[in-house]
Amino acid sequence: MIRSPRSKSSMQRACAAALLRTGITDIVYPGHSQDDKAAMDVIGRLGAILERDVSAGDVLRVRSEGVRPAGDQIHCGESGLGIRMFTPLAALSGKQLTITGSGSLVSRPMHFFDAIFPQLGIRIQTNGGKVPLRVQGPLRPADIEVDGSLSSQFLTGLLMAYSAAGASEVEIRVRDLKSKPYIDLTLDVMRAFGMHVPANHGYERFYFPAPQSVDQPAVLRYMVEGDWSGAAFLIVAGAIAGNLRIEGLQRDSSQADKAILTALNAAGVEYRWEGENLFVLRGVIAAQRGDRIGIQAFSFDATECPDLFPPLVALAAYANGISEIRGASRLTHKESNRALTLQEEFGKLGVRIDLEGDLMRIYGGTAPRGAVTHSRHDHRIAMALAAAGLHATSPVLIEEAQAIGKSYPDFFTDLQQLGVHADIHETESIEQP
Repeated sequence: MIRSPRSKSSMQRACAAALLRTGITDIVYPGHSQDDKAAMDVIGRLGAILERDVSAGDVLRVRSEGVRPAGDQIHCGESGLGIRMFTPLAALSGKQLTITGSGSLVSRPMHFFDAIFPQLGIRIQTNGGKVPLRVQGPLRPADIEVDGSLSSQFLTGLLMAYSAAGASEVEIRVRDLKSKPYIDLTLDVMRAFGMHVPANHGYERFYFPAPQSVDQPAVLRYMVEGDWSGAAFLIVAGAIAGNLRIEGLQRDSSQADKAILTALNAAGVEYRWEGENLFVLRGVIAAQRGDRIGIQAFSFDATECPDLFPPLVALAAYANGISEIRGASRLTHKESNRALTLQEEFGKLGVRIDLEGDLMRIYGGTAPRGAVTHSRHDHRIAMALAAAGLHATSPVLIEEAQAIGKSYPDFFTDLQQLGVHADIHETESIEQP
């Protein structure tokens, strides 16, 4: 049995909410990915005091009096959610702050802030719509309309910032919102922290009524969910390489990537819940170096859950026939251009991928071949290549596979519980069991 990693989507939102909450918050089962650590560093720089409460088990204790920056620099690591969520929160302060990032974050678009912040009384200067960002508030909630087509992460930051600023009888109107389940998760976290939560009118209007006082516990306790995004790779690994039982996932989660179960249904992969544990049955049956493939070609729309593209491409590589996944246009501004990266890196494994506008076609039917591949410094590409290599005809070498640390640093260790042989050096090689 493998315990799912902690959800960085849940963990980062919990860090933000704990910063905004006056008092003490205990975050139970905090994550330890690079994005999680970046979020903890950010809230520390914005005034929170963090400590590990060893006596209470795996708990991160956060003490906060709201946004009170300790300096004038904030570094968000390589987290897209981090910079898009924390920048509006930083603008709650009247202090001028410089917000930076690293890796792929330096090339990811932030022009959203140029368009929206002046409407909220915030001074903003960007580097042509990219980092570094220089902001100075304080943010003043107002009726605005935003474009949600690039990412829901900008809206997450605004919803939390409006709530903390005491927004009253104002609304945020949204055009073409993508990844709606992530907004559901944001609203769930806000409710759990007793924040002022807006009324959601069909994901097109978020209306903040006059705030009401809410009794707050002396110590608020929040448990970080298991991560459906990371678990998706384990689920696919189980379907490819062997029966797998996963614990720690929330069956009624708002996380978008729980839709991996819908994709399994479409692919004919069997799974079942055993209490609170998810059991995935193997879909590929080995027969003395020849594989009988029991995974069906499938169609799936990943527009609302684009992070499922990498694990689903690995699953499709083993499916009978041509699988189709919609939503490829959502992959451009990730850690890499994931559509092209998947096409190129899986091509090295002999897996043909065609791109046609918003549609990706994956040609399965035969086991991938061994090859030297590269993560492109993208954590999900590294994990997808590893999953694809589990039943390859020869070993798969993944260069720069340490990129997994961004979201799931224990991934290769957990794979070893499936009987996978993984040699982890400067690069990581994954061999079939």
